[in-house]
Amino acid sequence: MILRPFALKALNFGLMAALLTGISACGMMGSRSYDPKVQAQLSRENREEAVGRKTGIGALFRKSDNPNTTVEVNKYLWKASLDVLNFLPIESVDPFTGVIVTGYGTPPGGGRSVRATIYVQDPALDARSLKIAMQGSGGSSVSPETIRAVEDAIMTRARQLRIQDSGL
Repeated sequence: MILRPFALKALNFGLMAALLTGISACGMMGSRSYDPKVQAQLSRENREEAVGRKTGIGALFRKSDNPNTTVEVNKYLWKASLDVLNFLPIESVDPFTGVIVTGYGTPPGGGRSVRATIYVQDPALDARSLKIAMQGSGGSSVSPETIRAVEDAIMTRARQLRIQDSGL
């Protein structure tokens, strides 16, 4: 009787090993055969790409910041956004990413307080470069018409600033 449980365990182990071997072999069925030349070429390309990016643990300690970094934000859209939404308190600005986050404020002539997040995402003076998200007090939504009117006002002001700057 003592050998019987041992025999069942051995049988279970044998079946499990056969099943795992069969499953692991299935992964090789549809794949291409191993070609050392292709693998060496892929490894070389990956290594060259990594060297070009200067990645790895050493990249954390290397000073790689370019002191001549330029801001990729349209200055007219940036200034126009601040001009048009000057009634809103500014919570944070990041000219390197093009994000302006405001707090709640009441527009002149309006009774409902709003806040806005402005994203200037391109150096071109174009409507596609400007994204605005607005929220009413208490998390309520702002109508798309209002957001569109603010976008139009910012674009108009940006064009005025550009014309003033170019002396046309």
